[in-house]
Amino acid sequence: MAPTPTPPPDPGGTPQEAPDAPGIRAFLTFVLLAAGAIWETVDGSLRPGWLSWTGLAAMSALYTLTVVMAFRRRAVPARLALAGLAAVVFGWAIVLGHGWYYLFPLLGVACGVTLRGRAVRVATAALPLGTALVVWAGGGTLESILAFSWGTLSAGLVVAVILHLHMVIGELNQTRQRLAEAAVAEERLRFSRDLHDLLGHTLSVIVVKAEAVRRLARRDPGQAERQAADIEAVGRQALTEVREAVTGYRAGGLADELSRARDALAAAGVRARIRRTGPPPAARAETLLGWVVREGVTNIIRHSGATEAEIDLTGLTLTIRDNGSDGPHPTESGTGGAGESGSGLRGLAERLGQAGGSVEAGPHPGGGFQLTATLPPGV
Repeated sequence: MAPTPTPPPDPGGTPQEAPDAPGIRAFLTFVLLAAGAIWETVDGSLRPGWLSWTGLAAMSALYTLTVVMAFRRRAVPARLALAGLAAVVFGWAIVLGHGWYYLFPLLGVACGVTLRGRAVRVATAALPLGTALVVWAGGGTLESILAFSWGTLSAGLVVAVILHLHMVIGELNQTRQRLAEAAVAEERLRFSRDLHDLLGHTLSVIVVKAEAVRRLARRDPGQAERQAADIEAVGRQALTEVREAVTGYRAGGLADELSRARDALAAAGVRARIRRTGPPPAARAETLLGWVVREGVTNIIRHSGATEAEIDLTGLTLTIRDNGSDGPHPTESGTGGAGESGSGLRGLAERLGQAGGSVEAGPHPGGGFQLTATLPPGV
């Protein structure tokens, strides 16, 4: 069977399509509830016969139109057809009697297909009452009154509940798909930040050391060879870190990061002072602060023109200062803010912001540039 749409939305929202929702064909088969009226028309119990056949034809056309319009999400034509169907069923039941009572459940089904929200609750409450009055007025017994009223009520409620559940299932499926897409987007963002931080720092170190090799190649071949060996070591380390970042399990040791920062700054001609006080951070905090060291040192090497730098780690607060004059100058600070400092500091602020931390970056009052990262206790 071809995929079928769900019924029209209620005024409060738009239902989503569930893959196995019942469709038009399934509900058109409920026309078979008219079998009792057809049989009594054929055997002559319902007179005049031409009036019964006319009513059956009108009922079939209006019910089909109601279902088709409802499933095509054309609410106004569907409700007009439903009103016409109700008029035919009630009118012919009052005039012709017993055989037409079997069509009240069919009217309940049509209400369940077409109406949503408060409208379906009002209809499924009023319709059994109207059914009971018509059957009572036609001389029906208490048993028949209860039977037809209950059949009408249950038909409308069951259909409305089933279709509502399919709408909810469709909305849940769509929500799950959106959550999966959001998770993919978040992973892409994480991966892009990791690659930026990894490769930006590593390539900066390689460029600095390559310049040193070029300067020393003729004057001091031995020193140039050592610098070239450092380039090879840095490249191999970068390959390892990229592989670890791809798998999402990179755990940067802060001590190793500080050691690499000292070597990189020395190679760039920057004298570094590194101080650590307070208890050692936890594993996750070490990883986050390691990213701060990497980004801060990369910015010093690339942009600052500094000759001195200071890295101070006190508990969960890391401060990186330099005496340069050409560093980046963010216009914003705080969690998630790095202003116009470039994608590196923005990514760093986002990374720490997810852990409840903050990043502040800007000119230092005593000259140069300062980057401060703070993590909350318990990270």
